[in-house]
Amino acid sequence: MDDTRIFDAGLDAAALFDLPKPASESRIVVAMSGGVDSSVVAALAAASGAEVIGITLQLYDYGAATGRKGACCAGDDIRDARAVADRLGMAHYVFDHESAFREEVVEQFADDYMAGRTPVPCIRCNMGPKFTDLLRMARELGADCLATGHYVRRVEGAAGVELHRAMDPARDQSYFLYGTTEEQLDYLRFPLGGLPKTEVRRLAEQAGLRNAAKPDSQDICFVPDGDYAKIVKSMRPEGGAPGRIVHAETGEALGEHKGIIHYTVGQRRGLEIGGQPEPLYVVALEAQSREVRVGPKRMLAVGAASLIETNRIGPLPDVQLSAKVRSLAKPVLITLEGKLGDGASATIRFAEPEFGVAPGQAAVIYAGERVVGGGWIAGTEPAA
Repeated sequence: MDDTRIFDAGLDAAALFDLPKPASESRIVVAMSGGVDSSVVAALAAASGAEVIGITLQLYDYGAATGRKGACCAGDDIRDARAVADRLGMAHYVFDHESAFREEVVEQFADDYMAGRTPVPCIRCNMGPKFTDLLRMARELGADCLATGHYVRRVEGAAGVELHRAMDPARDQSYFLYGTTEEQLDYLRFPLGGLPKTEVRRLAEQAGLRNAAKPDSQDICFVPDGDYAKIVKSMRPEGGAPGRIVHAETGEALGEHKGIIHYTVGQRRGLEIGGQPEPLYVVALEAQSREVRVGPKRMLAVGAASLIETNRIGPLPDVQLSAKVRSLAKPVLITLEGKLGDGASATIRFAEPEFGVAPGQAAVIYAGERVVGGGWIAGTEPAA
């Protein structure tokens, strides 16, 4: 098959990868999860005329993962990635990363829940196995770049390469990539950042990829059924220890819970307490005393958040900044206090009270469409 002819003649696949030399002299490594997005990236890379190598990180035991739905990098997904590579006539390698993934991502996920934090394991994965290890492998293979199926844009700015939000706001994944370093970003490519998902699926069908209609992965990949507490309890049985549900304003004990791992800040459902004059929400989790503290919605209003282990991508511009504290939230106006980057601590102050801010989440900072960095939320200050 002539790979350069699998797409419409008007599509300049080579331009999507911004290669430092002619495509015919280049080598692209593609991170292949088995989903439609990374498969289309592989097809685009093949259509560019470059030599293409696919890499899949196996993050689970193959036997246990076979047939698992809603995950990635395991079982059926590895088979799909291999079938796509075969279809495109490209090399494909699978590397066992189960131990590293468990240690760097899954164990940390369990520890965060045990400490009463709200973890974001997808960011940990990108900071660890996804980028650090894949980048090393790609360089060892002599590749000119590593391409992924993330919906973000890599833009050449006046001061160097920048990370921007995807053109399609509904698909934007920049929240999960704020920890990318400038050195990594210089080597990475995100060819889907300017495309809507409908176009990506059309390209998959045009290329004859077997997973063109494959559903997107949902929730956290290693928790495909959405039952986070079950995963944490299997790893940290003490997380199921009961404790008191306490009113944060009055100190009154309102009931008993079956383990703090079942709760996150901002949660309303599942408290199983009635007879209150107004709806109550989880406003704090005290891991040491195993108390779940609840209160009215106004107690969730946050005026500022302290950040640790911060990262900065490029220079900090002298413009109005905004931040997201959840992947699906809209950016809100903030002011930044302290140094951003090099693992330093900083504080963001919200222009208006923000709700649903919890320790353990990430705060990602933007200058317009550009990601300037972010950090892990270590604590919050109530709104005045």
